[in-house]
Amino acid sequence: MALTLALILRRLGAAVLTLLLVSLVVFTISSLLPGDAAQETLGQSATPEAVAALREQLGLNQPAPERYVRWLGGLVTGDPGRSMANDLPVRELIGARLPKSLLLAGLTAAVSVPLALAIGILSAMFRGSLLDRALNVATLSMVAVPEFLVATIAVLIFAVKLRWLPSLTLVPEEATLGEMLRAYALPVMTLCFVIVAQMARMTRAAVIDQLSQPYVEMAVLKGVGPIRVALTHALPNAIGPIVNAVALSLSYLLGGAIIVETIFNYPGVASLMVDAVTSRDMPLLQACAMIFCSAYLMLVLIADVCAILANPRLRR
Repeated sequence: MALTLALILRRLGAAVLTLLLVSLVVFTISSLLPGDAAQETLGQSATPEAVAALREQLGLNQPAPERYVRWLGGLVTGDPGRSMANDLPVRELIGARLPKSLLLAGLTAAVSVPLALAIGILSAMFRGSLLDRALNVATLSMVAVPEFLVATIAVLIFAVKLRWLPSLTLVPEEATLGEMLRAYALPVMTLCFVIVAQMARMTRAAVIDQLSQPYVEMAVLKGVGPIRVALTHALPNAIGPIVNAVALSLSYLLGGAIIVETIFNYPGVASLMVDAVTSRDMPLLQACAMIFCSAYLMLVLIADVCAILANPRLRR
């Protein structure tokens, strides 16, 4: 137990150190972006004196190390600063969008995870069969298609041609369950199309690896059926790799949803980040980037902890 706790604490410390390094990279890269928030705010016709005064007001003329330390301190205390574009707290802007992104990610996960696990386990149970080959071809085809093409084709078919679903994800405050499901159908379908294939293939590989182990051969020799062997013998021992596959696939939902949110005009954090890049709003851009990186590291950390708890060999 003490060894397991030490390993988990070590993983947690590595995640914190990685997040610190990521913050430095995010701050540096965003500072190197061409353009200036003061110039973008005042317009091209602004005088150099007005631009210089606004730069001083926004703190853009201070040295980069000083700005980084102040920004990092604000992140730690929960105050990432104020938006340069509209002079509102970044925390309020993100707070209004983050629940929507989490809702989209949650709906996608609720659909994609069971579907991907079912495809991966079925493909592993009947590996080499016609069903396995068909599922492999389908998942490979899904991996090869980029999400912007999936979203565009989905809009053309279901919104323009058939007129079953709306092309924009606009959900009113008093929307019914049916209206909400119709509004979220296309973005959820697009995101599921992207991540289900990867998750299913990784699940298949993990289950097949366990099905080739000696204890499974012993169970087969004792007369245990293939379904019971896969579900009660192989699947519990493949939980670690499967959780890893699920975490890596779901980590795409926040950062990789930028294209989906832009195409469907969804008011999430990803589209907010795109607006921040357009207006050179560095505090907002940096805060959004850190949210995506933190979510990715948190999912990877959860996957590591689940793998350690599920596999005794990793504790040594």
